[in-house]
Amino acid sequence: MSVNTATAANLITLIRGVPAPEPMLSRERERQLTNRQRDLLNRLVELFNKGFAHLTMADLAAQLNCSLRTLYELAPSRDELVLTVIDRNLRSVGRTARGAIRSNMDPLEAIRYYLKAANVAVAGTTEVFARDLATFPAGQQLSEQHSNYLVDVTRCLLDTAVKQGEINDVDTAAIARVMASLGRDLSRSEVLATLRSTPKEAADTILDLILKGLNTNRV
Repeated sequence: MSVNTATAANLITLIRGVPAPEPMLSRERERQLTNRQRDLLNRLVELFNKGFAHLTMADLAAQLNCSLRTLYELAPSRDELVLTVIDRNLRSVGRTARGAIRSNMDPLEAIRYYLKAANVAVAGTTEVFARDLATFPAGQQLSEQHSNYLVDVTRCLLDTAVKQGEINDVDTAAIARVMASLGRDLSRSEVLATLRSTPKEAADTILDLILKGLNTNRV
């Protein structure tokens, strides 16, 4: 195994050791979902982007052309269903982000690819979804849990970069919080309307600037 491959393997091992939020659906429950149920949950992502605060379970069933019983088999209430959809979407993005780390990457490069892939979660955030989420405390708490996980993974990679001499011995907790929270903070309803670009584009640009400043080997 090459040095780069060994480094990447170690990074992936470290990341796997970072505690992730408890899923709304257990692994067993996720495996038990039918194709129809998975399709409905995926369709709800697009539906909620148009706003969800005003929707009842009956409204959702009508728009999805399914029975109320089908929806209640997925979640016991509208709020639980919203949380389940948001959680599954964020976890899917998280798996893609972890998979973005390749064998030839150093820690800073791993952070760039990891967070840019994670920022996909806010790429299509709409103002109406952001506004509804801001009035939904349980949704805010769930979003915060996933954001904190991104922070912890980013700090883990930054600590490795310090140990390898790739960056100076900085306050990795503070920098990780800034970098990993960019996507979420820029997708807030009161911020989203002021941006000249999408939350993802803005977050990616700022991330590149921070990483450039951290790299002790820059020209």
